Amino acid sequence: MKMDVIIPVYRPGAELFLLLDRLHRQILPVGNIILMNTGEEHFRRLLRENPGKMENYPKVSVFHLTKGEFDHGGTRHQGVLHSDAELFLTMTQDALPADKFLTARLAEALKGEGIAVAYARQLPAAGADALERISREFNYPGQSCVKTAADLHTLGIKTYFCSNVCAAYRRDIYDESGGFLRHTIFNEDMIYAANAVKAGYGIAYCADARVFHSHHYTNLQQLKRNFDLGVSQADHPEVFAGVVSESEGKKLVKAAWKRLREQKRLPLFPVFLVQSAFKYTGFLLGKHYRKLPEKWVLALTGNREYWARRKAPENKQDTA
Repeated sequence: MKMDVIIPVYRPGAELFLLLDRLHRQILPVGNIILMNTGEEHFRRLLRENPGKMENYPKVSVFHLTKGEFDHGGTRHQGVLHSDAELFLTMTQDALPADKFLTARLAEALKGEGIAVAYARQLPAAGADALERISREFNYPGQSCVKTAADLHTLGIKTYFCSNVCAAYRRDIYDESGGFLRHTIFNEDMIYAANAVKAGYGIAYCADARVFHSHHYTNLQQLKRNFDLGVSQADHPEVFAGVVSESEGKKLVKAAWKRLREQKRLPLFPVFLVQSAFKYTGFLLGKHYRKLPEKWVLALTGNREYWARRKAPENKQDTA
């Protein structure tokens, strides 16, 4: 089966070429690689700094949009519309396939009965600190699984967990379900996964399909990210109401304590607690954003363009 790749791109650097190289080396060859680039001027700078480099990637097509047009769900959906493949793989530009088996293993997972999406394991990139490594280990363990509605009573919100950092989708199910939300601040992957689960499909976590991906967020950046996460949950009670999220945070705190104790690095635990406080504060503020003044919302969000689009006349229905 053919698998296209869709990658939203913003201010790309030379590391984009490393990602393209590794995609071209997969044992299950990729079809088209669709780059949804925000800011044509930034991509032109990349081309100027690397003359002739893009000629090495004939499978790549680039589609430009403005920063005001970018949307986590809508932009990816536009990328899907440029594909005619039976499967498509969404990635972010800072994710790097760990080996040549990524696409093959995700495609194999999608062969399972009723599997709508399969997402990859994220390994910490070189230079990731100890706390980021613990977070990756907690969210992306070494055991594969398939999650369905039957798991909601044990896994809770984790049943819906999925990440477009690297996730492969069946196009027929995507089209049947309506695809990603066209206007969403964040979490388009989990919202899609939740709707798929409610429709009777399964979500496959494929631990042997691996990418290197991790972050170096400051506490303030993490607060803003989690504020947007909270907004996404507040805006979609049909998905998240009645499914507890906070319990996962408590489990992560326990896992961090255990791992740091094993590593004899307990002095890092207070740092972890401060990070967790920023995350939880951002999440709570986001969940209750309707009670906040507009200027607070704009100060707390990491995606101001979302709020500008939300106020546009064509999106008035989204503001309820």
